[in-house]
Amino acid sequence: MKIQNIILSVFFLCSISLSYGQEIKLEKDDFPSKDDYKIAKDHLKEGEAFYMLGRGGFVRALEHYLEINKLNSSIALLNYKIGMCYLYTIQKEKCIDYFKKAFEVNRHVADDILYLIARGYHLSYEFDKAVEYYKKYKNILSPQKLAKEKKKVEKRIMECEVGKKIVKTPIRVFIDNLGPTINSKYREYSPLISADESMMIFTSRRADTEGGGRDESDNLFYEDIYIAYNVGNKWEKAENIGKPLNTSNNDATVGLSSDGQQLFTYNGKDNGGDISVSELKGTEWSKPDDGPLKKYINTDYHESAASFSFDGKTMYFVTNKPENNYDVSGSDGFNTRTHDIFMSYWDEEKERWGSAKNLGSAINSEYEERAVFMHPDGRTMYFSSNGEKSMGGLDIFSTELQDDGTWSIPKNIGYPINTPDDDVFLVMSASGKHGYYASVKEDGYGDYDIYMITFRGPEKPIVQSNEDNLLANIAPVSETIMEESVEIKTTRLTILKGTVKDAISLNPLEATIEIVDNEKNEVVSIAKSNSSTGKYLVSLPSGKNYGIAVKAETYLFHSENFNIPAATNYQEITKDILLNKMDIGSKIILKNIFFDYAKATLRSESFPELERLVKLLTDFPTSRIEISGHTDNRGSRTTNQRLSENRAKSVVDHLIVKGIDTKRLEFKGYAFDQPVATNDTDEGRQQNRRVEFKVLSK
Repeated sequence: MKIQNIILSVFFLCSISLSYGQEIKLEKDDFPSKDDYKIAKDHLKEGEAFYMLGRGGFVRALEHYLEINKLNSSIALLNYKIGMCYLYTIQKEKCIDYFKKAFEVNRHVADDILYLIARGYHLSYEFDKAVEYYKKYKNILSPQKLAKEKKKVEKRIMECEVGKKIVKTPIRVFIDNLGPTINSKYREYSPLISADESMMIFTSRRADTEGGGRDESDNLFYEDIYIAYNVGNKWEKAENIGKPLNTSNNDATVGLSSDGQQLFTYNGKDNGGDISVSELKGTEWSKPDDGPLKKYINTDYHESAASFSFDGKTMYFVTNKPENNYDVSGSDGFNTRTHDIFMSYWDEEKERWGSAKNLGSAINSEYEERAVFMHPDGRTMYFSSNGEKSMGGLDIFSTELQDDGTWSIPKNIGYPINTPDDDVFLVMSASGKHGYYASVKEDGYGDYDIYMITFRGPEKPIVQSNEDNLLANIAPVSETIMEESVEIKTTRLTILKGTVKDAISLNPLEATIEIVDNEKNEVVSIAKSNSSTGKYLVSLPSGKNYGIAVKAETYLFHSENFNIPAATNYQEITKDILLNKMDIGSKIILKNIFFDYAKATLRSESFPELERLVKLLTDFPTSRIEISGHTDNRGSRTTNQRLSENRAKSVVDHLIVKGIDTKRLEFKGYAFDQPVATNDTDEGRQQNRRVEFKVLSK
């Protein structure tokens, strides 16, 4: 099973079966000459073969059907099938004329013909006409058929009413095709990006698929994973990511950690679809492993989407296993078991994901929930649903995690992002400025392409050739589209990124980056720098005082402190870190040591930093160090000398209490004699008020 199946409307899976068993019959009398009849028969044979492949064969089937239609445009079933082919192309609106022609020639051409005319109008934003035909379809149903179809049809009518409201107040966005370096004539979808938008990994069904095979279900090439890099604000040409991520079966993108170092992938071979995880080791991805996801995540059912929380400790995923919110088949009117969003916590002790919990009715409806994405801000979740607030097919919604652990009421993110067709696979940049998703549009390269959404972007000239772009450019900014729609908010998040290198050789280092909530004295996240590049990236949601420690074996650790107030908007901080070997004379500043104002009393926020120092001294049991205190130049020398010495002594006393031999420790106060910055500014004076340690012997 392909992950791409989730971007096909579930309606397709049932409606197309109504016409599979019907073969177009051609009669000699239908054509002006024997030659025309023979040409039509040849095209019919090819067209029917492609049509039987389903959506993957519709484009080729359409070519042959249209050739027959040139010779005779009054064959009811031919018009019906041409309409069906157009319904699943980028020229959906063309299906209407062919469906109506089929109905005109033979009102009984197919049981669902009125429904399909309604769908054509629905997908073309002609909501009133769609409602008219949905009602006509419902009115001709037999009592037995009505019992099965009523809910589905009434749901479609409701979608049209929602659509009419949403399109009246479009949000101001720009939607741009990412161009030929990312997109091709084949299908591209399920984009994933690193938090800083420097890397994109996505799924495509191209001819260079690993092994070169085709899926028997639709005759398209197997899904493969591709990767591209953003250099100078331009996406370089995407490349097949190769083995071991890609195999000779369907392999697709599912979720990516914000630093781009851990990747969830989808394997369509096992249990109808399972999720695995890979890690970037230097320049190579590890072989996908489902070990950490066994038992609680992967089941005998369909697991198709997953997303990490910013700290990597929570996973949100999609499954249709029986414990879903509405444990019934066919509750959506399409005779399919619905998918729900679940969550699971990482079990450090067992090194696997723990028992899964359904997010409940606040998020999950009786319909489909798909393609979940958790923003690096740790609060905002995006997902697709065809629930009651959808304008047709799967729409993208957002919800926020509240301080009490509950979720806000999901809101439709609005038009023109959402359309009457399926809209899925939205991922957002950490800044909240850009979103990326897959869509079928007239400016595409032939099928699903990947588009970038710019929220509140700079002014751009009006693009008259694209209705969506035109509306986006001329529409007034709307903070709230309607009661059910999303309010575009400023992201309150800090991205810390850079490189970790050896201070002498400048060679990249693989280092552990530990993020601590200083107030709670607990580790909130652990990341690693890449061993080949030294690059690292961590997400720091606003509203906390963070201590950051960078550690590598045989090196002195490096510490940073970031106190990020709750109201801090999105920012990116680049911090390149040089680690020093544990050599005599090496120094480090203990940036997460805090004292009460003008006193030598250690604050509790200092304890994580002190624990790191204890561990370092334990790892190097023969080393001796000096703890030194430093001040700015405000106040008298006597006062600053005493304060700096007392603060250094407080640190040494704490280390002794923790079991470090007093013979290994010295302390000294230097007052303001060794500044590291100017004392003429507040920022400089703050840097000068510090505690350091120096290696005296190894």
